[in-house]
Amino acid sequence: MTSPQSLVILGSTGSIGQSTLDVALRHPQRFRVLALAAGSRVDVLYDQVLACRPRYAVLAGEAAADTLRNRLRAAGSDCEVLAGAEALCQVAALPEADAVMAAIVGAAGLPSALAAVRAGKRVLLANKEALVMSGDLFMAEARNAKATVLPIDSEHNAVFQCLPAGMASLDEAGVRRILLTASGGPFRTASAADIARATPAQAVAHPNWSMGRKISVDSATMMNKGLEVIEAHYLFGASPSRIDVLVHPQSVVHSLVEYVDGSVLAQLGSPDMRTPIAHALAYPERVDAGVSFLDLVARARLDFEAPDDQRFPCLRLAREALVAGGSAPAVLNAANEIAVAAFLDERLSFPGIAAVIADTLAALPVRAVASLESLLAIDAEARALAAQAVARRGALA
Repeated sequence: MTSPQSLVILGSTGSIGQSTLDVALRHPQRFRVLALAAGSRVDVLYDQVLACRPRYAVLAGEAAADTLRNRLRAAGSDCEVLAGAEALCQVAALPEADAVMAAIVGAAGLPSALAAVRAGKRVLLANKEALVMSGDLFMAEARNAKATVLPIDSEHNAVFQCLPAGMASLDEAGVRRILLTASGGPFRTASAADIARATPAQAVAHPNWSMGRKISVDSATMMNKGLEVIEAHYLFGASPSRIDVLVHPQSVVHSLVEYVDGSVLAQLGSPDMRTPIAHALAYPERVDAGVSFLDLVARARLDFEAPDDQRFPCLRLAREALVAGGSAPAVLNAANEIAVAAFLDERLSFPGIAAVIADTLAALPVRAVASLESLLAIDAEARALAAQAVARRGALA
C-alpha cells in the first residue's frame, strides 16, 4: 500500500477548506493533513487541528497564533503554530508536501499559491484571483517548476473533466469553444429597479451554492463568471472568443466543451464543491466525496439562457479587461474586492460595484506585469483608486 498523500490546506476555515477536510478525513489511508492555514478564526482552526493533527498551523496575526498555541498546548497537541504571510508561503512550499489546496480568497492568496507553484507542487487551485491577477506569470512559473495545476472551481474542474487527458492545445484536441455555466445568482430574474435596491443580505443568499460572502456577491453581480472567463483563458489556453457563458439556473451542468464535429461534452453533478475537490485530490482516480447522487428524474428539467450584460455589467467589464491584457485583469480584481467590501459594509450600492470597477479601469493605463513585486504594486495602486471611487459613488447614493 502506498503512503498517504500529504496535504497543505491554505484557507482551511473557509467553505472550500472545510469541504477539503471533509473529503480528506473520509479517506485517512489516502490523505494526511500536513499543514492548515487560516486568517483569524482561532476556534475553527483549533477544532480542525485536534481533528486531523497536522504538523503545522498558520494564522495571519501573531496575537491569534499565540491564542491558538496556548490552547493547543493545554490540549496536549504538539502542532507547531506559525504566523504571518511569510509562514504561509513557507508551509505552501514544504518539501514533504505532495499537494497544496490554495483556497485563500482574493489577492491575499496569490503569494502562497505562487510559492506552492514555484516549489513544483500539485496545486489544487480554488483561488481564481491568483490566475486573474497573474495569469501569464503564474502559468510560466508552473511550467518552469513542473508543477501540476488542477482547477477546483466547479466550472473549470468540469471543463478539465471534459477535455482529453494530456491535451497539448484546444486546436489539437478539436475543441471549438468552452461554455461556462452560471446560476444567475439571486437576482437572475430581478428587475433593474430591484437590483438597484439590492441589500447585502439579499446578495449573499445564493439559491444553489453555500459560499462565503465575497464570492456570493460576485455571483450576484456575475463578476464571478467574469473572473472565471479570465481564469479559463489561462488554464486552457483559450482565446476570449472561444469562451462563452450560459446561465443555467439549476446548477446541475457545471460546464461544457463543444468540439468541431458538433459534439458537446458536459459534466453534471449535484451542486456540492466536494465533487471537484475529491476529483482533484484523487486525480486520476475517483473517490467517494460524500455527495448525494444526482437524480435527473427528480430534477425534471435543465434550462439555459444567455447572460444579460445590461443588468449585470461586471461580466462585460471582465471580458474587456481580459482583451486589454497586461495589468487590466489585476486592476479589475483589486477594484472588485474594494467595491464588494464597501457594498457589504453598506457604504456602496449594488450597482455601485460595477461603477467603481469601471472608474478604476479607466483611471489606470494598462501596463506589463513582469514580476510579483510589480503586480503587487499595481494591485495597491488600483485599491487606492477604487477606495476613492467608493467615496465618490457612496456619497452620491
